[in-house]
Amino acid sequence: VEVTSVVRVSQGESCWQYALSVLEDRVYQTSLMLNKMLEKLDEDQVQMPDYALKSAGASIVQSRTTRSYRHNRGKFFWLSFPMLVFVKSPEVILQPNNYPGDCWPFPGSQGETVIRLAMEIIPRAVTMEHIPKKISPTGEISSAPKDFAVYVSIFLNEEQGTFLGEFIYNYEGDLFQTFQLKNELSEFMRYVKLKVLNNWGHPEYTCIYRFRVHGDLKHTQEFFEQSPIP
Repeated sequence: VEVTSVVRVSQGESCWQYALSVLEDRVYQTSLMLNKMLEKLDEDQVQMPDYALKSAGASIVQSRTTRSYRHNRGKFFWLSFPMLVFVKSPEVILQPNNYPGDCWPFPGSQGETVIRLAMEIIPRAVTMEHIPKKISPTGEISSAPKDFAVYVSIFLNEEQGTFLGEFIYNYEGDLFQTFQLKNELSEFMRYVKLKVLNNWGHPEYTCIYRFRVHGDLKHTQEFFEQSPIP
């Protein structure tokens, strides 16, 4: 009887060890896939200067920006009492971080923000970014923005600004999607307004991972005006 019990125990232990090793292997493979995806996200695939980059001097105009979504399931507690509600700042869309959840969420499907660019430029294009379904914790990205419009202005007190086009971010397409602005400008602008018109179906919030602004620098144009190419 004792021998039989020992055999059964050893068989049980080997089954658990096998299951554990399989689970560890799957976790390892998933980790490798996630790291490869994040490495691709870290690469700058746009290959154009971003004048909406925070580290270069760009910033969010909070008074002209939709309030952030308040995530009640992410509360901070002290002695079992809820103290703070987790809120992501819109500043994250000006930084090159593409990790799942590291985005700016706002309530519902419509929202907007005004960005003070790092320097005056003639805007030529914008780039919208989002994570792929493969690395989304929920397995879907319906919170991604869909239709959005872009406006620019020289001064902050301009209510609407100059309309530069309406575009569609395709959540089944590339992670980095660049859109050429439609109206030709001759003036240098300092402010860009991003207005999201809807998302891909999420009922609670919309999430933006990164928004870039590309264009021509003032001193670059002056250089070519003073030294024209024959």
